[in-house]
Amino acid sequence: MSVTPLKSGSGRRIAVVLTNLGGPDGPDSVKPFLFNLFNDPAIIGLPGLFRTPLAKLISSRREKPAQENYALMGGGSPLLPETRKQAQALELLLNGRMPHDETRVFIAMRYWHPMTDETARAVEAFRPDEVVFLPLYPQYSTTTTASSLKLWRQTYKGSGRLSVVCCYPQAEGFIAAQARVIGKALQEADGKPVRVLFSAHGIPSKLVKQGDPYQAQIEATVAAVVERMGLSDWAICYQSKVGPMEWLGPATPDAIKQAAADGVGAVVVPIAFVSEHIETLVELDIEYGELAHEVGCSPYLRAPAVGIDADFIGALADETVKALQGQQGPRCGNGSCACDNRFAKLETTGTDNAASLA
Repeated sequence: MSVTPLKSGSGRRIAVVLTNLGGPDGPDSVKPFLFNLFNDPAIIGLPGLFRTPLAKLISSRREKPAQENYALMGGGSPLLPETRKQAQALELLLNGRMPHDETRVFIAMRYWHPMTDETARAVEAFRPDEVVFLPLYPQYSTTTTASSLKLWRQTYKGSGRLSVVCCYPQAEGFIAAQARVIGKALQEADGKPVRVLFSAHGIPSKLVKQGDPYQAQIEATVAAVVERMGLSDWAICYQSKVGPMEWLGPATPDAIKQAAADGVGAVVVPIAFVSEHIETLVELDIEYGELAHEVGCSPYLRAPAVGIDADFIGALADETVKALQGQQGPRCGNGSCACDNRFAKLETTGTDNAASLA
């Protein structure tokens, strides 16, 4: 990457790159989306000679059931429209905070359009002085942020000094937004006893044992929310497990069953997701909602993703400004924030027994 010297004073051109997973925009894009997902070496850590045919097999086998799930949301994922709203809100806020600079917010999805190479070309055409890489993953994992950042570094060839926001698990605005949406869900319980279940997307336990900070950062986020709200009945759980490998637990379905056994309802919080998509609208709302009804976990409520909550967008703006100022700060729980450097060796660890994913 060529580097343009940082301009002194005002008048900078700043590109903020929001990155997320992405999602199919219609039935025909489900299979290629799944192929892109499982062909990522951060997801399946096999050489390309073996990983690519395996990704083709998995995406073929999962295409039809995945299409049925996306049909429940109108045929495609709402993730991109939601991300566009976040990008617009963030761009407006940043230009208000830094009126002498020109800031544009771009979207780079990892597995479906607009994909990294498309966004890289758009950013290159903007000719920025500064590029801030900002994941919409509050908690860092080698399976998410590291994979997206590695690809960005390989793809982007334009101008500008690159700054990275690798994680913000305890950012004030993020915690405030979570507390707000949880508080509204608790009001819907109308005084009935409920347990707050903080549900995060799971990852293989092996990755955590190798040093992936994801679980520790999930726990840090939850601890901050619990302290802020004074919660007394709560638990952390993990969803979306695939294959026979050991994943982080307890599993969210088991946590729902336990709440029912304890005679309380549940308020489920997608603590690692900041936008609505298939894991919230189908898995949490429909699949786990049906499970809750079957086992007698009532009421069963779900706090929405923070989306364009003003405090959350403010947190993204804060992290962007800190990155521009070279302030990485102690976000990781281990001193300075450098997940992308400290855990780079884990980027291609992937998942053992990958064939089980088929």
